[in-house]
Amino acid sequence: MEKKVITVSREFGSGGRSIAKELAQRLGWSYYDKELVKEVAAKTGFDPAFIEDRGEFAATKSILSYALSGQGTPGVMRGMSASDFLWCMQRDVILELAEKGSCVIVGRCADYILREREDSFHVFVHAPMAFRAERIVRLYGESERSPEQRLQEKDKKRRVNYKHYTGRDWGVCQNYHLSLDSGALGVERCPDLILAAAGLSAPKQEG
Repeated sequence: MEKKVITVSREFGSGGRSIAKELAQRLGWSYYDKELVKEVAAKTGFDPAFIEDRGEFAATKSILSYALSGQGTPGVMRGMSASDFLWCMQRDVILELAEKGSCVIVGRCADYILREREDSFHVFVHAPMAFRAERIVRLYGESERSPEQRLQEKDKKRRVNYKHYTGRDWGVCQNYHLSLDSGALGVERCPDLILAAAGLSAPKQEG
């Protein structure tokens, strides 16, 4: 079956977001990353900053996090914690976007949520620590924490969140159609490899 949705999960600093964006541009498909956050915000009333912070990271059972988002009362969440409610809303939005048209979706357990769609293709991008550490300093600058600490913290949160909501282990190759080491292959080359593996080709430009 022809692929119409590509999900890109990634280790922090591996370039997965850049790869996903390049894929969408080449294919002329919709791209959902920050855009997905906006869709979820519109659906839930949550502040986009809250969704950005909690949408991929470790689950919390504290209702305080919902109160801090500045939205409504616990009743609108049907008794769920803020994280569980956000997970359900993100899942609904991802399912809707996949039905809406061809697209590339970054992170947020989209590979799991769309696992039963035969027209989806799931990718995981990883890279050695040294490669990712150099890259985040170059792109985001220095921090009071070491690059290695920043990487470990982000990836741990994503791993815990993924396990909590999917019951699967984040980054394990069996959960994806394709796993790429962007450090060894090069971030720039990865879109070509994904397109080839998914049996897709970018439309020819007129002119």
